[in-house]
Amino acid sequence: MRKMLILLMAVILLFSMSPALGEDEYVTMYQSSFSVNNDGWYGRGSAVLTRGMNLMHVEGRTSNWNSPGRDFDLAEGYPYLISVQVRQSDLDSAEFMISVAHGLDGTETYENIARAQVKKDAWTTLTGTYTPGHFDHFVLYVETVNAPELSFDFRIFKVQASPAAPTPKPETAQAIYEAYGEMPALKDVYADLFDFGTALPQSATTNIELMKFVRSQFNIITPENELKPDSVLDVAASKKLAQEDETAVAVRFNAVKNLLNFAKASGIKVHGHVLVWHSQTPETFFHEEYDASKPYVSREVMLARLENYIREVMDYMDENYPGLIVSWDVVNEAIDDSTNKLRESNWTKVVGQDFVERAFEYARKYAPEGTLLYYNDYNSAMPAKMNGIIRILEPVIAEGNIDGYGFQMHHGLNFPSNDAIAKSLERIAALGLKIRVSELDVTIPDNTEATLQKQARKYANIMRMLKPYAGQLMAVQVWGVTDNMSWRASQFPLLFYRNLQPKPAFWAVADPDSAR
Repeated sequence: MRKMLILLMAVILLFSMSPALGEDEYVTMYQSSFSVNNDGWYGRGSAVLTRGMNLMHVEGRTSNWNSPGRDFDLAEGYPYLISVQVRQSDLDSAEFMISVAHGLDGTETYENIARAQVKKDAWTTLTGTYTPGHFDHFVLYVETVNAPELSFDFRIFKVQASPAAPTPKPETAQAIYEAYGEMPALKDVYADLFDFGTALPQSATTNIELMKFVRSQFNIITPENELKPDSVLDVAASKKLAQEDETAVAVRFNAVKNLLNFAKASGIKVHGHVLVWHSQTPETFFHEEYDASKPYVSREVMLARLENYIREVMDYMDENYPGLIVSWDVVNEAIDDSTNKLRESNWTKVVGQDFVERAFEYARKYAPEGTLLYYNDYNSAMPAKMNGIIRILEPVIAEGNIDGYGFQMHHGLNFPSNDAIAKSLERIAALGLKIRVSELDVTIPDNTEATLQKQARKYANIMRMLKPYAGQLMAVQVWGVTDNMSWRASQFPLLFYRNLQPKPAFWAVADPDSAR
C-alpha cells in the first residue's frame, strides 16, 4: 500500500512539473482568411456558407450540427489550441461549441472542444484545447446548442499546435489541391459531352468529407447494391399478399433512401441498378407463396410478379423522387461467358427465353417519360460475347423498348486490348443505341509510380476512345470513389487514394492528351 502511495505521489509531482502550454507557446498552423475564397470551409448538412468581408455567414441550418466545417491534418497525441470568434443577431444569448468529427476505417465519432455563450450582436471568442487520438481524418466545425436554425457569422478560426507537433504530411489531399491550384471537377470537364459519375454504397452517406467530395466531382451516382432486388423486394410483406394473390409484390426502399435524399439535395442524377438480374434476387421470388421450399410458380404468375415488381418500383420513385432517377439497368449480365448464349437462371427456368424482352416491355410501360432503359453487361470487348448480347437485344430494339447499352469496363492494363474496346464501342454505336460506361475501373498489380503511370495511360486511352461517341454517350461512371472502396481494392483500380488524393489516373481522365 505504501509503495502505491509513493508511486501516486510521484505521478502527481511529474504532472505538476509539466504545466500546460501557455497560449504564447503554441505555434499558429492555420488562421482563416476569407479575403479571396472560402479557404477550404464547406457547409455540413443543410448549412449554406456565404463569404463576407473577412468573415463567413452561415444560414439554412435545420439541426445544431449543420455547420461550417473544414478538414485538418492533426497529429495524434499532440495538444492544439483552437479558437474562433462568433456573432449572432437573433437571440439574446445562444450557446456555441467548437467540435471535431474524427473517423477511422469509415466510422465517424465526435467530441466537443469549447463552449461559450454568445450574446446578441457581440463578437465572442470560443477557445479550447484538443489532443487528437488515433484517427485517419479530422473535421473541425462550429455548431450551436439548442438553436438548430440560428444563423451566425464567424471569423478568425485559429488552430495553434504544440511546437513539438509534426507538420502536416505533404501527401494529404489538401496539399495536393494547393499544389495543383483549383482541382478540376470531372463533371465540369465533360459537362458539354456527357455526365461523369460514380457508384456509392449507402454507408458512404455517413462520411461527410467523402460526400462533400462526391458533390464536388460528380453529377450522377449509382447505388452499388441498394436498388438490386434483394434490397428492394419485401419478401415478408409479399408472402402475406400472396395468401390472397400469388402475383402480388411488395417493395421497400429503406436501404437506398439516404443516397436518394443526398442526390436530391445535391442536384445529382441517379442511375438505377438493377431491375432484373440472375444474382442478388431472392430465391423465394420464383416460388409459390414466396416459399423456397415450395414449387416454382407458373410462367404466367412469374410474368405477373415481374410486371408488378417493375410497376411498384417505378411508381414509388415517380411519386417520391420524381425525375431523380434518369435511367435504369433493366436487365444485367444475361449472357453466359462460356456459351455466349442466354445464361441459365431462375428467369429462364420459370419464364423462359423471352424474359429479357418482357422485362424491357414492362419497364417501358411503367417508366416515367424520358427515363432511359439500358441493358448492362461485362466482357463486352469479347467478340463472341458481344455476338450473344446483340442477339438478345435485337428483338428488344425492334419492339422499341430499349434506349441504350451499359459497358461494364472492369479492365486491366493489358486486357482487353484497346483495339477490342474500340470495336465493341463501334458495334453498339452501329445499333443506334445510346452508350454509357456504367462500371469503369482499371486494375494494376502494384502501386509503384511506374505502374500508376501505366494505369493513367489506360484510362486516358479509354477516354479518347469514348469522345468520338459524345453524341450517343450519356455518362461515364467509375465504380467507386477511392481505391479502398472498390470491390477490387487490392488492385488499386480507381482515380483517388483513400484520403481523396488524386492519382495520376485522375489527371489522365481530366486531360487524356496529357497521358500518352
